[in-house]
Amino acid sequence: MNASLPLPPDLRAMLEAVRRFGQPRIVGGGVRDWLLGLAPKDLDVEVRGVDFETLHRALEPFGSTDVVGRSFGVIKVRSARSGTEYDFSLPRRESKTGAGHRGFAVAPEPGLGDAEAAARRDFTLNAIAYDPFADAIIDPHGGREDLAQRVLRHTSPAFAEDPLRVLRGFQLAARFDLTLAPETAAVCRAIAPAYAELPVERVWGEWEKWAAKALRPSRGLAVLEETGWLAHFPEVAALRGTPQDPAWHPEGDVFVHTGHCLDALVAQAGWREREAGDRVLLTLAVLAHDFGKPATTVRAERPGGARWTSPGHEAAGGPLAESFLARLGAPSRYAAPVRALVVNHLAHHHGQGEFSDSAVRRLARRLAPATVDELAVVMRADADGRPPLRTPEVHARIDALVARARALALEQLAPRPVLLGRHLIALGLTPGPRFRGLLDAAFEAQLDGAFGDEAGALAWARERLGAEGPSAGGA
Repeated sequence: MNASLPLPPDLRAMLEAVRRFGQPRIVGGGVRDWLLGLAPKDLDVEVRGVDFETLHRALEPFGSTDVVGRSFGVIKVRSARSGTEYDFSLPRRESKTGAGHRGFAVAPEPGLGDAEAAARRDFTLNAIAYDPFADAIIDPHGGREDLAQRVLRHTSPAFAEDPLRVLRGFQLAARFDLTLAPETAAVCRAIAPAYAELPVERVWGEWEKWAAKALRPSRGLAVLEETGWLAHFPEVAALRGTPQDPAWHPEGDVFVHTGHCLDALVAQAGWREREAGDRVLLTLAVLAHDFGKPATTVRAERPGGARWTSPGHEAAGGPLAESFLARLGAPSRYAAPVRALVVNHLAHHHGQGEFSDSAVRRLARRLAPATVDELAVVMRADADGRPPLRTPEVHARIDALVARARALALEQLAPRPVLLGRHLIALGLTPGPRFRGLLDAAFEAQLDGAFGDEAGALAWARERLGAEGPSAGGA
């Protein structure tokens, strides 16, 4: 080890106070991330040899404490110095008492040894502890070697008692580019039916981490396939075995293509700088962009011979994306933009020649609440998901679309109607049966470029009303 695990001063002070009564260890993901060379986050502490009340008294001077985890032996401390929250816990035993993720009896046991305490953790790379005073790694289950080999291996037979751990493996494999150990895959297959016991909010929690944090998203999909858990997500499972034209998709079937697209997405410049919610949205859109292919793929005769083709798969994919997100427990705010991105992901292939202003305005309108810029991200991932095929002409087409949208100030928003009801009322019209029709016609004219400002809109309306006669507004 080249350096000690860096500890914030406020946490170091807490550890010094706790040290007088017990043996503190840094545990969990913070140690894993440090060993991977990443900035450690969520520095959790497990303390041996001390009872709950003594531990609580030792921590009270450092900030507000939350003891809602008393029955689990957990104290949350919000540092008065930095505002950071730290979890302190006692070693504990867990025993299975019922079905599902919550069916456990938990009993703190301060005298539990390091190996026994670590055995309840899901994977060996999360079962590594660090003694901050001896500057020593405590690794009774070989997690450091697995981490070096990028292997995700379950820590003990207790893994099978909690089916959520399979989905944790799914997102951890994607976040850290890990391969699932064969014996762990076998355990996961054996407990696949227990998926039905999981609360939907916990399922979404793991998918959200996959979508927001993955370094190589395709590794997560591979874990689902290896464990048999892909069957729980039928829209994704249907991609496997759906053929594609090898001239345009030399990489393989739609499942393989989707994995390449996802990996290309997170490799795009500026990806890590995006807000987490944006990353989730775009990852889900790329995952779902070809959901419509299994139902639309046919072998069709073309000049030069028969080819696989998927006519209308964009439109077919929209409802499938929405139903997938609903069963996943995704927040409703993702449904409309993901559907719009899926349905329009081939907009750059439609039509010939330059993108007209009218076409870009109408595209921006169809996309709302998604944007042209977001669509371009999905299109580029799709274009790059065909290795070894390179498609510079596709990227040039996407760049042209974005440039035209920016010239119209539509890359980040949809066009809004210039002519509104208040304008028609000011012109002397009364809302009636044809009122809405006039507003709709005005918006269509605006999208076609007939006008772009209020003065132009009023001039258009006067001309239209003059042509239709005094009854246009209704009574």
